[in-house]
Amino acid sequence: MIPVQFITHDNGRFGYVEGARMALEGGCKWIQLRMKGASDDEFLAAAEVIGPLCRSHEAVFVLDDRVHLVRRAKADGVHLGRNDMPVDEARRVLGEDAIIGGTANTFEDIERLHRLGADYIGCGPFRFTTTKQNLAPVIGLDGYFTIVNRMRAAGIMLPVVAIGGILYDDIRAIMQTGVRGIAVSGAVLNAADPVAEMRRMVEL
Repeated sequence: MIPVQFITHDNGRFGYVEGARMALEGGCKWIQLRMKGASDDEFLAAAEVIGPLCRSHEAVFVLDDRVHLVRRAKADGVHLGRNDMPVDEARRVLGEDAIIGGTANTFEDIERLHRLGADYIGCGPFRFTTTKQNLAPVIGLDGYFTIVNRMRAAGIMLPVVAIGGILYDDIRAIMQTGVRGIAVSGAVLNAADPVAEMRRMVEL
C-alpha cells in the first residue's frame, strides 16, 4: 500500500472537515489541515473536529504552518512551507517528538531541510495545480528521479512525498522514481465519489 497524505481543501462542494472525514473513511492515514486565509479561531474549530477523527482512524494529524496551534489542536506535528517558520526553530518550540515536514522544490531545498532536522519532505509540484497559490516550478517525473538519486548519493535518507496535481493514473510512475509517498487534495475532492477515490489510491 502506498503512503497517501491528504491535504485539506475547500472546493465549494466539500469543506475542510468533510474532506478530511471522507479521506479517512477511504483509508487515508495522514491528514494535513491546511486552511490558508482562515483565522486561528476558524482553524482551531476545524482542528477540534479533525483531530479526534484522525485519532479514531489511527491516522497522523499535522497542521500546515501554524506552529503556535499544534499543542492546542493536539496535533502530531506541522508541515512548513518555504516561507514559514524555519524547521529548526519549530523543533525548539515543539520538541523532538513532533513530526516536522518541510516543502522543497529542489535538491538544495532538501539539503537545507535535512540540515535543519526535518522528518520528511513534501516535494513538488509534480504538475500545475490550482489548489496552491504562488506555485514553484513544476518538477515532473524526471525531476523526482534526479532529486532522489542526488539524495542517495549525498546519503540523505529523508522520506520524500510527491505533491502537486497528482491523479490516480500518475501514481505508479511517480512511485517508480523512488519517492516514498504521495500527497493529494483536489484529485480526491473533485472525484464523483471521494471516499472510493481515496480507497483506490490507498489500495494501489
